[in-house]
Amino acid sequence: MENSSGLVSGLKDGKSPLKFIGIDDHNRVISTCKDVPEEIPSFQIKLTEVGIAGKVVWVKLPEGRFPFDAEIYVNLPANIRGIHMSRIETVIANLYSQQFSDLRHYTSSFASLILDCQQGDSVRVMVKGKIPMIKKTSVSNRLSIDSLEISSETAGFFDYDLKKNVFNTTIGVGVSHITACPCTQVYNQGLIDCVSECSLPLPTHSQRSITWLYVLSNDDKPQYEELTLCLNNALHITSDLLKRPDEAEMVIKAHTYPQFVEDTAREVAKEVGRNFYKLLPPETTITIDSLSLESIHSRDVKCKLKTNLGEICSILESENALAG
Repeated sequence: MENSSGLVSGLKDGKSPLKFIGIDDHNRVISTCKDVPEEIPSFQIKLTEVGIAGKVVWVKLPEGRFPFDAEIYVNLPANIRGIHMSRIETVIANLYSQQFSDLRHYTSSFASLILDCQQGDSVRVMVKGKIPMIKKTSVSNRLSIDSLEISSETAGFFDYDLKKNVFNTTIGVGVSHITACPCTQVYNQGLIDCVSECSLPLPTHSQRSITWLYVLSNDDKPQYEELTLCLNNALHITSDLLKRPDEAEMVIKAHTYPQFVEDTAREVAKEVGRNFYKLLPPETTITIDSLSLESIHSRDVKCKLKTNLGEICSILESENALAG
């Protein structure tokens, strides 16, 4: 079925926009009808955030065009009834064909355009999705085509003192990894007399986990690849393609270096300090979210660490753990 019913036409050559409404009547209504979102609300109180969620946007990156889940919000003055939803969709349509060298450039452009076309003075644009992550397995050296979750969030506001818009962007990378619980291993160690003669790690339950690392961006630093490196150095990252020796390597490694969800957050923070202490300013906000999908419980376990690079580095310096 065609989208057009033929009842509404363009305004070319003086034609009426509706077959059953005259052009003069149409122009009169358009010029006199109210802009409902611009009306004064019945109860005048400022709204913190209004916008759209569950929206898929397509972003053209150097690796290709990828879908991302998007959330777009602006604040709303007390004397304005609503935001203009169609203007958000117009921005999305205008950005569709543009090429972006980095996902953070997309959200920065998005946030700037939204702030210019709405009545509020603050904005927040967040997109999250997946790009291909191609890597080789540790033993068989096979290519595994996996997914790397990446995100970018730009928050901005109009600075009335500086008379300009100010924006901050946080980028994030999320990976799946395996953790082995150290508690059961300690118990088993007490049961097995020959543990000192055994070269294999003791049995325990393991589970798939998901950990996100978010870093407040400073221009084009850091890169997504650098965040991924921190996660890879701290965690036992999973792969979709694993031959038997690769599986054995991953399981043995995870059981040799078991981790609580709390350990994953701290180990990622340590890698952030080691990798970024010369690259980013000390006040850089660092956020780590880790979710453990528990295998022997009906519940999951979550851990969040929000700090700054300076605090991480001061701890590493006290432990003499920073490279020169």
